[in-house]
Amino acid sequence: MDLIRRNTVGDALRRSARMYRGRSALVFEDRDWSFAALDLAADRVAGHFAALGLNPGDRIAAYGRNSDAYFIAFLACLRGGFVHVPINYALTDEELSYIVGQSGSRLVLVGAGLEANLKAIDIPSRPIQELIPVALDPDAPIGPEPDLEDDSLAQIVYTSGTTAAPKGAMMTHKAMVSQYYSVIHNMDYAETDQCLAALPLYHTAQMHAFTLPQILVGARNILIESPVPETVLRLIEQEKITSFFAPPTVWISLLRHPDFAKRDLSSLEKVYYGASIMPVPVLHELRERLPKARPYNCYGQTEIAPLATSLRPEEHDARPASCGRPCLNVQTRVVDTDMNDVPPGTHGEIVHRSPHLMTGYWNKPAETAEAFAGGWFHSGDVGYFDEEGYLYIVDRIRDVINTGGVLVASREVEEVLFTHPAVSEVAVVGLPDDKWIEAVSAFVVLRPEHRADEATLIAHARAHLAPYKLPKKILFVDNLPRNTAGKLLKRELRKQYS
Repeated sequence: MDLIRRNTVGDALRRSARMYRGRSALVFEDRDWSFAALDLAADRVAGHFAALGLNPGDRIAAYGRNSDAYFIAFLACLRGGFVHVPINYALTDEELSYIVGQSGSRLVLVGAGLEANLKAIDIPSRPIQELIPVALDPDAPIGPEPDLEDDSLAQIVYTSGTTAAPKGAMMTHKAMVSQYYSVIHNMDYAETDQCLAALPLYHTAQMHAFTLPQILVGARNILIESPVPETVLRLIEQEKITSFFAPPTVWISLLRHPDFAKRDLSSLEKVYYGASIMPVPVLHELRERLPKARPYNCYGQTEIAPLATSLRPEEHDARPASCGRPCLNVQTRVVDTDMNDVPPGTHGEIVHRSPHLMTGYWNKPAETAEAFAGGWFHSGDVGYFDEEGYLYIVDRIRDVINTGGVLVASREVEEVLFTHPAVSEVAVVGLPDDKWIEAVSAFVVLRPEHRADEATLIAHARAHLAPYKLPKKILFVDNLPRNTAGKLLKRELRKQYS
């Protein structure tokens, strides 16, 4: 163990705690944690885990909603050498049991109200909230310094299972810290930032692209359980929030809420979006209604910890549909099926090399080999570079629609439908069809007090799209399925309507 040169997540936190000491780092409900208190809490809770008989390298599953206890549990795992296994709190039964079992977790930390979902789990569980008294106890024992290296495993993060069981991406301390350097550099984090953290901490975007690196630079974070629009808008005004991240679905819900026009949101200086593709019409509306805020587009995925590219504020006017250029510690290519670079403007698969990347999928060597085929990580996304090296996302490979033997990008159809004034949200998928193989099918949520029928929207699309790209059917729905991180679940639409 090389303590002189070691640079784990816990080491990074300790440096920040000594620099910012008594300043406010994290606020949740009525508890306000200083940097020094947060660092000490990580030590105490790590000692508590050791006293329970857990050893460095043991996996600890965290199954709960946002809270200071959840965040401290994560810090304690990494400080004590344990491996944190975050679990989506919306999962139940088979999916929950699978992740706990496949990861080999020895303990489940469970949030309030979720205990009943663990009835089929046969390993010990403890309430996450019991960690708060431990974190505040001046007599709590602190465990021994673990034998940790930069390449030690820090977290196993499970990707969404689309056609197969979820895969656990193995993230080391080195991968996380490398990614923190990238986001701090590319997204202009500063110790003066007042940040609002509303998306789930089990998701890599909120935890690793925002909350943790923001704390490392000395920024203050207000943490809330979930992105309820009226709560988010109230806190932006009340706390003079300067920095806020949300996926497109949450930004849409904020823009549609009546409080958006009533609250003073002028404190916002930096607005971040990502986790799924932002429709360009929604981006234009966001910029018009928050003219002083600087927008940042963030693209990546779980396996790269998660940031891969970013589009900076000054780059938005020229190319609003781009997700930017590779960030500080990432090399990105767009390739054909033989791993040859494709020319600018030509579609191919996006692949990466980076110290951010996972070491592989936990106990899944075949899937790991497939993901890193050819010496690059395969993102599963279709995209292209322009002549100046800016990346554009066309679609997920699995979301490209094969209609009558011709490929259609679902995003292109969505962008056109979004420009109709009656459309609030839209998702386009391919549904099985005897004639077309897959029929281009649009699921549309209308804006309140607006009306449109199928013929109207198809006529609107006809003015912008080639005939083969036109929706064969439009289905009007009250809402679109999303996970708790706000990501659209197109697979649920395909499952329900096929």
